Amino acid sequence: MEETELERAEVPFHYELPQEAVSLILSEIYTTTGYNFQDYAMATIQRRLQRRLITERMANAAELIDRLQKFPQYAYKLVADFSINVTAMFRDPQFFNYFRNEVIPELRKESFIRVWVAGCATGEEAYSLSILLQEEGLYERCRIYATDMNEGVIAQAKTGALPLSKMQAYTRNYFASGGKEQFHSYFSSKDEQVYLHAKLLRNIVFSHHNLVDDRSFNEFHVIFCRNVLIYFNHRLQEHVHDLLYDSLGLGGFLALGSRESLRFTKHASQFINMSSLQKIYKRIN
Repeated sequence: MEETELERAEVPFHYELPQEAVSLILSEIYTTTGYNFQDYAMATIQRRLQRRLITERMANAAELIDRLQKFPQYAYKLVADFSINVTAMFRDPQFFNYFRNEVIPELRKESFIRVWVAGCATGEEAYSLSILLQEEGLYERCRIYATDMNEGVIAQAKTGALPLSKMQAYTRNYFASGGKEQFHSYFSSKDEQVYLHAKLLRNIVFSHHNLVDDRSFNEFHVIFCRNVLIYFNHRLQEHVHDLLYDSLGLGGFLALGSRESLRFTKHASQFINMSSLQKIYKRIN
């Protein structure tokens, strides 16, 4: 889900929207859609609003507020803007290699494995886990719950479709992560798209879930919440850490992004960090 350096560079500096204008925009969005972005990181909100102003050729925040008030459904465009959907198959291959070698042996002890991929975007991380678990002989006794706040990307993820143009890079990631087969064997192709085989989608449940407002919905052996928390302010990060802790069983594994950590959170003492390089934590109490 993390926004790339390239994406940030694509938005030229426009001007910083006044805080009172941003607050009014977020209030209008909440009134229309029910999505609350008040506790998102302000730098991300500013970049996304600036991008929208440039795209729509608006001169200032007042024009955006006027459009929101005249056409309330316009708020859903901004909701889509704030849902950052940068992802890739086997992103950070060394992370997946560590997961394969150090976490999978622990999961073999379980009779049934529940995995939650929070902030799954268009599904690439869930697909990657599906392939990895298949190769390790665990797929038939697992269920992967992949959730996102953006219903549009959930609908896309359910198709199992990926751009053919990305497969070369994804193949490199796959082999760097310890992949054991021919990567293309997991897909069929049509036109400029490739499609994950249906058997690898069968045990993935894609559904809507908003980390800001929704509650825990199961107890999991593994939770992936990678490159999501960096877009929240401290208060919302603490809320999500509570949610993740409540959703993870004792002895379960929490995977965070490279710039995220449990340090200085109230749950830090309830986990051990399994690696100094990879952000994978095991719940110990």
